Amino acid sequence: MLKKTKIIATIGPSTNHPHLISRLIKKGMNVARLNTAHLTDENNIKELVNSIREESAKLNIHVSILLDLAGPKIRVDLSNIGDGTLKVSKNHIYNMGYSKMNDIPINLDINFKNSSGERAFVKVDDGKISFKVLSIRNNVLKLKAENDGIIKSKKGVNFPGVNLRIPAVTEQDKKNIEIGIKLKVDWLALSFVRAHEDIDEIKNILKVENKSIPVIAKIEKPEAIENLSKIVETFDGILIARGDLGVEMELSQLPILQKKIIRQCRYYKKPVIIATQILESMIKNSTPTRAEVNDVANAVYEGVDAVMLSGETAVGEYPIETIEIMNKIIVNIEKELVDFNIKEISDVDTNDYRSAIGKAVQIVSKTLMIDAIVIMTESGSTAKILSHYKSKANIFALSPNGAVCSQMSLYWGITPIKTDEYLSTDEMLLNAERILLEQKLIKKGQTFVMTAGIPVGVSGSTNMLRIKKIDKN
Repeated sequence: MLKKTKIIATIGPSTNHPHLISRLIKKGMNVARLNTAHLTDENNIKELVNSIREESAKLNIHVSILLDLAGPKIRVDLSNIGDGTLKVSKNHIYNMGYSKMNDIPINLDINFKNSSGERAFVKVDDGKISFKVLSIRNNVLKLKAENDGIIKSKKGVNFPGVNLRIPAVTEQDKKNIEIGIKLKVDWLALSFVRAHEDIDEIKNILKVENKSIPVIAKIEKPEAIENLSKIVETFDGILIARGDLGVEMELSQLPILQKKIIRQCRYYKKPVIIATQILESMIKNSTPTRAEVNDVANAVYEGVDAVMLSGETAVGEYPIETIEIMNKIIVNIEKELVDFNIKEISDVDTNDYRSAIGKAVQIVSKTLMIDAIVIMTESGSTAKILSHYKSKANIFALSPNGAVCSQMSLYWGITPIKTDEYLSTDEMLLNAERILLEQKLIKKGQTFVMTAGIPVGVSGSTNMLRIKKIDKN
């Protein structure tokens, strides 16, 4: 049985080598994430992209490349202090702002508009150190420490309850988008999305370059939850960044928010990713905790498209083992599922042939116990829709476009296969059968259902469904 829930692995110092990238792919990595918060040199990004492409080509396994834009991440800047650390004492008063004259300088000149009074806080290093906001004046925060601790330079800062005027796309992000376009990455991810209009600047850059790259919104701000429906509808996918989201909002709300976001993604048929602390303990340990295993399993039960590893594969001591264990958990859970939950999926749009075909395929494959589903696709749009109907049968998406094959590697349940251009549906059917048999993805005597578009080769024309039983001879 092929794994349906995909694995995203962040490439960093622990995995930045062709041999290690190859091992990650073999163990189950479907998407390679490049984090521009730490990757700042264009040549380094280019080398990584080339390595991923080369190793995936050697293995004949399509791997998506996700370029994660850092966004306006606010960090402590203690570069003017000798060892780059600051000791914080509970109940002491501190000033925070852009100037080095402040007790706690930050890296960006932020316009702090106002705060929510008693509910305004500043949290440093994923909430390990917390401050109560006492006042805001001239873009300087007066803070009272709620606990003792040590602040290290470059640690992240969150401002729950404080309204910030800050750009959605930074100048560095714009440079990285240009790099992504040049290197033909498969996906972009935008950090700290607050409203659906945040995608506009990226779309404008892509339009000027006459390029199309799908953009994922990272949900990690309270404003994003308030504007969730429009964000899910506008962006091409959603990443639930539980780290910053858990700092910005009540931790007890996190499981509820996660389910709410997943429901919205299912409704709009958009891919959804769960990230942050998936197998966090494996940064230092060769085995995960029981709670982490259950976290991965729960993601599979909820039907997310992918689970994402960050520090585990970027800087962890056991990156290969982490992928191997995650892959094993996913496969074992998916084997036990008699059927995948599709109750939350929206009704079929009467004007969308692909949704109607997707629903029909799901019903046919379940009713007739179909062994496989074959999608002939030019753009990958039909594969995206079919993946959201969560069929038990294996789904193979055949496309003559290698870039589309790589992009589809993120979608739940989709196994991309690059093919030649075909001139007729009969030619498609014969070659699909041949490819599946040659790659031992189906056996003689088994049945598959195929979707395609007529006329052949026209993107967005999916309007056909055929059932084919392979002769035993």
